[in-house]
Amino acid sequence: MKVNVYTPLQQAVGSFENGKIIEQKPIGFPQEQEAVKGVGPLFYWAWAHAKEGGSIGLHPHKGFEIMTYVVNGLVEHGDTLGTESTVGPGGAQIMQTGSGVSHREKITGPDAEIFQIWFEPNLNEAVKRTPTYHEYNAEDFPVSTRSGVRIKTIIGEEAPVQLVADVRVWDLTLESEAEYAFTIPEGYSAAALAIRGDGLWSFGPEGTSKALFKQKDFTVMESEGQAESIRLVNGEQPFRMIMIQVPTQVDYPLYQR
Repeated sequence: MKVNVYTPLQQAVGSFENGKIIEQKPIGFPQEQEAVKGVGPLFYWAWAHAKEGGSIGLHPHKGFEIMTYVVNGLVEHGDTLGTESTVGPGGAQIMQTGSGVSHREKITGPDAEIFQIWFEPNLNEAVKRTPTYHEYNAEDFPVSTRSGVRIKTIIGEEAPVQLVADVRVWDLTLESEAEYAFTIPEGYSAAALAIRGDGLWSFGPEGTSKALFKQKDFTVMESEGQAESIRLVNGEQPFRMIMIQVPTQVDYPLYQR
């Protein structure tokens, strides 16, 4: 098992509308200086905050599958497909941008907090598809709870969102001193961003290997040659993490890696 933890200083940053929207990017664009340039088909990951709100003007996308996930506040979306849509906390907007679409966004606070995450299918095939847009509200996603752990599935399994790229996404919340054990399948990696609280990873034979992380840290875990078990161990404060599972390698060329 490979486990690497990256601090905010090793991640990229960005902003829009003269700093009204500020981004921490665990995975930025290829020209940016972050430590992680992509994980399998996980191409881009931005964590955006807007104290009062802000806007991003009309701009184009092509080929990629893009998820906007709302932690707090509202996100308004408009696009050249004729869509006008607003999603609140716990909801998601999904664009499969196919042969090309342009969209604009408005984030409304106070204290708005969202993710925009891009996944890369085979672009040679994706650009031939008709672009689509779908919105989902918080209650559309399945949630399970056990032993102080709340697991919300956003993409994959029983979730309503199904992409062409091989992707699973979860929003995990742990009560104080709770633990969450899971398995990374052979040939897969997990990428995880701690958005509330600190914790540690426990892995290896009998959990003898440890990796500490703090709030805002980004972790990439890769199984090596077999499925790997790992435990997420929370501290004394409530904890929240966004976790994404993708294949470590795909059988198609990836863009500018």
